Amino acid sequence: MPRMLDVSDEVRAEIGDEEADRLLAGETAPGSYDCTSCRTPGDSEQERTSTVLFIGDETAVLAFAHAGCLPSQVVQVTEEQLRGAVKSITGDTVDLEPDMVVPEQAVLGVTSGLVLIGGELHPALVVEPTGPIARPGTTGGGDDFLPLLIEQGFVPLTELSAVPPVLHGWSVLLAVGQLHAVLQPGPGGGQPVAWWQAHQPLHVTEGWRAAANKHRQVLMFAAPVGSIGRQPREDLLRDALDKAAANGKLVASALPLAGT
Repeated sequence: MPRMLDVSDEVRAEIGDEEADRLLAGETAPGSYDCTSCRTPGDSEQERTSTVLFIGDETAVLAFAHAGCLPSQVVQVTEEQLRGAVKSITGDTVDLEPDMVVPEQAVLGVTSGLVLIGGELHPALVVEPTGPIARPGTTGGGDDFLPLLIEQGFVPLTELSAVPPVLHGWSVLLAVGQLHAVLQPGPGGGQPVAWWQAHQPLHVTEGWRAAANKHRQVLMFAAPVGSIGRQPREDLLRDALDKAAANGKLVASALPLAGT
């Protein structure tokens, strides 16, 4: 049975047309899998699924993700990350090289949704990495994701009772109705640079886009790995945000909207 797979041009270029066609025909793609981004189950027969190719120095691994978590893309990793991971490839991925494993490479998962605050719906982006984020230049098992964002001006939340303050210099880039990037100030106050950038523009709902154009800003919430998870409905996403805030694991800011 054909799978609901997305195979990007860059992934196809790496794995070849023959392997890509076998995937799309369902010959080598799994039915069920664990999403390489949010680590929850997925089903390529029932929902759109992205092919994500991890490439090391000598070997490569093809993994799968919910299309809402990650677009189909190629991710460059070190050979050590490929060989040092703990999760073996089983039925949830295609083995391009024997005895390979999925890398524990932290990726920023971005989810869009509408959040009700003060009786009004606000467009929101929820950012949660797939693994701990270390401070650049350090080693160890700590997670500095929230401290790094707080240093950038994001505000810790204990509850979602009010719209967080605007973080000037940051912005959300929306173009042709699709989400392209979250921008941060450039070095020395120069041109903004991408803090997060979609490999392919991400679709947002008409309601989300209308709310963004109305408020001219987007609320960005960020939480460490394991705090939010992939929620199929906005009410469940809100519950997860409330719990993360109550547990002291949520920061946020309002980011001006760039584009329409």
